[in-house]
Amino acid sequence: MTLSHAETSREINGQYRLHYHEAGSGSELLLLHGSGPGVSGWSNYSKNLPVFADKFRTLCLDMPGFGGSPPVTWNKVYSQVAADAVRSFLDELQIDKVDIIGNSMGGNVAAEFALAHPDRVRRLALMGPGGLAVNTFSPPVSEGTRRLFEFLDDPCRDRMIAWVETMVSNPALITETLIDERMANALKPGVVATTAEIFATFGNPSLNTTPPLWARAKDIQQSTLIIWGRDDRMLPLEGGHFSYRQLPNAEMHIFSDCGHWAQIERKHDFERVVLEFLSRP
Repeated sequence: MTLSHAETSREINGQYRLHYHEAGSGSELLLLHGSGPGVSGWSNYSKNLPVFADKFRTLCLDMPGFGGSPPVTWNKVYSQVAADAVRSFLDELQIDKVDIIGNSMGGNVAAEFALAHPDRVRRLALMGPGGLAVNTFSPPVSEGTRRLFEFLDDPCRDRMIAWVETMVSNPALITETLIDERMANALKPGVVATTAEIFATFGNPSLNTTPPLWARAKDIQQSTLIIWGRDDRMLPLEGGHFSYRQLPNAEMHIFSDCGHWAQIERKHDFERVVLEFLSRP
């Protein structure tokens, strides 16, 4: 099955104006993308959407400030604003409960949503989830994070390439088409400034009014699959072991020859592992 951007594209205009993609039928599965310049739900999951749509009513959301969803007032740390947008999104679609797949920042948002609304989440599959990792030996700012902020400071093609190189283990995946698409999306009016504002919320003490996510991880009771790439240069693997030990109902799958984008770099294996996890009673 192939699905196009246009045929799956949807929008709702409630408390938040949100763009998303929808395909398939059955129980609901929500896909939450990561962060970074030019990212969207489609850029993260377009190749996975047909596979999940074969089993689930699959909803691929652009979180506020990304893709086709405009920014809002950041009155809390971004992950909590986005988690509230997820709540509004499900309310608008009259969906009581979902499974959630979250990549990087999307994993952070998924965890915040599960903490705020535990009765609305069945299971979580989190790939390199931001906020849940604690690194003991790696530098406090990863290579991928440094490359990301270098691009935001000077959004040029070379710096986009340098950042994307930190996302994958196999550099052959970095094609001219991929860089062209990312640059076109990142250089749309306001995108770089919005992305910088989003990251700034995490360092703003007036917006961080709760303990860090990793300190609350033990309260996430849902069955959780944690996925990590062994060669992740954005959120190093060592940090994943902390979240795996803290979440009371978690299991962990580590992919070799894989960076931060498991859903892209190990596509078929990623889909197999996640579908097996989601098919359990």
